Amino acid sequence: MLALWPRSGVDTHSVATLDPTEILELYRRGWFPMAGPEGTDVEIWNPDPRAIIPLEGDAPTGGLRVSRSLARTVRRQRFEIVASRDPMAVVVECARTRPGRDDTWIDSRMLGLYESLHAAGRLESIEAYLEFDGQRTLAGGLFGVCVGGLFAAESMFTAFETGARDASSVCLVHLVVHLRAMGFGLLDLQFANPHTERFGVVEIPRGEYLQRLAREIDRAALFDGFDASRAVTACSRAES
Repeated sequence: MLALWPRSGVDTHSVATLDPTEILELYRRGWFPMAGPEGTDVEIWNPDPRAIIPLEGDAPTGGLRVSRSLARTVRRQRFEIVASRDPMAVVVECARTRPGRDDTWIDSRMLGLYESLHAAGRLESIEAYLEFDGQRTLAGGLFGVCVGGLFAAESMFTAFETGARDASSVCLVHLVVHLRAMGFGLLDLQFANPHTERFGVVEIPRGEYLQRLAREIDRAALFDGFDASRAVTACSRAES
């Protein structure tokens, strides 16, 4: 295992191979893997500041900002929402290029890494399905890595070609409600961007993130027990 140390800004290191035990240890210490330039090793990152969506609070959706239109979409239950039925299918869809997204950081190296985490039972997903062209189709989803009370969200997608506009956003609402119900305390989004900022993502200093992580990393939180009705109920009471 590499010797890792936090400094300021975004720290990166490159590694040639990572097995599931090493990958999980990185998450436990505040790091996460990303693909570096093609032909190089996988990089591990430790950004400062760190983007999270707070899970604490009195609102049914914690710190997640849910618009009226998104709350209506959740309540209407257009999608069949399930948890971890096929996490690797979500990863593969997140790796696809689509109109408006010409490249992706999930390449063959990262696919192999996530396959190893899936085999180890640490890769989880929220998936949205609907009927399209007479077939049940994966219209959107998100995936991440669970370690204790940490859910490290990695990527999300919406298959706009199916006519699904808000599939990934609906999955995010279900994720937050589920994590709160199951006792998770930290939802890590790694980096903020204009898309996630509209959901109430906040940036905190790396030192604060590591303190929160230390409180959560050995928590006995389980991702099992998903119930889609929880988010429907939460969205009947939490509109902004």
